[in-house]
Amino acid sequence: MKKNNKFLTTLFTAGMILTLAACGKGNDSSKPDASSQPAAQSTTQQSSDSQDSGNSNSNSSDSGYKLTVPAKLTGKLNIIELEDRDPSVLRGVKTLGNSFGSFEDINGKDPSLNDVRCIFGLNEWVEFYPDTDKESGLRVWILKHRDDHEYYADCKFSDLMPDFANYCDLHYPEDAEDPLEWYWGSFYLNPEDCAPGYYDFVFTYDGKAIATLVTRFYNDGELNDKSGAELEALMHE
Repeated sequence: MKKNNKFLTTLFTAGMILTLAACGKGNDSSKPDASSQPAAQSTTQQSSDSQDSGNSNSNSSDSGYKLTVPAKLTGKLNIIELEDRDPSVLRGVKTLGNSFGSFEDINGKDPSLNDVRCIFGLNEWVEFYPDTDKESGLRVWILKHRDDHEYYADCKFSDLMPDFANYCDLHYPEDAEDPLEWYWGSFYLNPEDCAPGYYDFVFTYDGKAIATLVTRFYNDGELNDKSGAELEALMHE
């Protein structure tokens, strides 16, 4: 009888141990996995960062200077408006040439921002009459045309530039007999060095571009027989 009691006691004890072990395992499985919580927070943060990054890129794409100017003549100056320069120093400009045209047509224009002579001939002397209060510091770079005129906003101008054709400094003609009627500077393009085609006049002040003008140079003598009306039509393609 004692042996049976001892056997039953042993079975009962073993059963209690198994029951307690099962309960312990169940409690462990009901606890949240601690490693999963930081992962969830990281995913949320990445999503937020992605949205912020998207907004930032959207804003930055709208900022900055952009000026695309195709090779099309309009006779208008394209003003470069940036905080580090003052394009208002150039209120207008008049350009003359000595090969074709007359004072009754394209050579008789007043200084302007919107109606500037923009066709010339190779080997033709081009004269500048700017409307400005400055007596020096203005320069015109003559470069082969490029559509992305924003390039000129940060350009380091030099006669070693691949598109360089010529340049012209503009100074108040104080030594002229009548300074108000005298040109401030002049240049020409040598047909031995330059081909006919589209060029950019880039007006700079203190080394920074403030305006551009798309121009076209023809072969020497090619436009001599054109009437004033025909020349005007060529200036507004």
